[in-house]
Amino acid sequence: MSETSNFIIKVNDVSKDYGKFRALDSMSFTVPKGSIYGLVGRNGAGKTTVMRVISGLQKPTSGTVEYGFDHKKLGNVGALVELPSIYSNQTARENLIYQYINLGLKIDDSIDKNLDFVGLGNTGKKKAGKFSLGMRQRLGIAIAMSGNPEVLILDEPINGLDPQGIIQIRDLLIRLNKEKGVTIIISSHILSELSKLATDFAFVEGGKVVKEIKAEALEDAGGLVTEFYSGTPERLIPILNAKGLTTTLDPKTGIIYARGYYNLTNVVLAANEAGVNIARVAAKETDLETYFVKLVGGESHA
Repeated sequence: MSETSNFIIKVNDVSKDYGKFRALDSMSFTVPKGSIYGLVGRNGAGKTTVMRVISGLQKPTSGTVEYGFDHKKLGNVGALVELPSIYSNQTARENLIYQYINLGLKIDDSIDKNLDFVGLGNTGKKKAGKFSLGMRQRLGIAIAMSGNPEVLILDEPINGLDPQGIIQIRDLLIRLNKEKGVTIIISSHILSELSKLATDFAFVEGGKVVKEIKAEALEDAGGLVTEFYSGTPERLIPILNAKGLTTTLDPKTGIIYARGYYNLTNVVLAANEAGVNIARVAAKETDLETYFVKLVGGESHA
């Protein structure tokens, strides 16, 4: 991954010291252009520190950060690191106006378009201090998106949100990535959600990146594994393969181990049409947290 020329950010042997404490220890990784890049690690592993370095909020003690775009142009890097900077006594629109002024941007209808995009276009005169946590996070993302940045850096954007709020943020980030082409660097405690979002991952431990991996490779290493029980497994396997599942047959037990995601109803209907019986289905998901724990050992606290 680090050899690709189609990068947007390269972190090269970056170290960061706070007195005698080394928060980052020769950390290196490459963020591909157009990716949603997930940083996975325990509390204190260095995720927030490297995000602050990348966004220009802190300088590294040593090492360099290489950018595949003009990162010095105001607004080209949007960041929501730790808590969003919001004026609680102002409306959502007024908050964006202040950010536009800070960036030297023209006050135009793009403000309302940004608010509509994050689902806050109908908040009117309601003060941001009255917003729910999810609404404040979406406002923080709208503020970070002012100026149409190339890169959006988000530290724990779904932390503390209820399930509905998590889904809203997840869908918003996917739309930003797909529709606006924004590269997103994100960390999250909720690794099951991060696995639904990110296209690439860096596993961080002790201020270092111990592994970089693409989402599809992670699915091969983990993902959803389903045990299918059938009296005629050799006839069921082609049906599962046709649904995009990768299958392995245990010749001793006759159990089919299918890897990948699928619609069970569609599989059962296809099997019935072919006259193939499915006696039992048992699914187990090897999630991102399990993979992380196996990689670095111990509890994740990621």
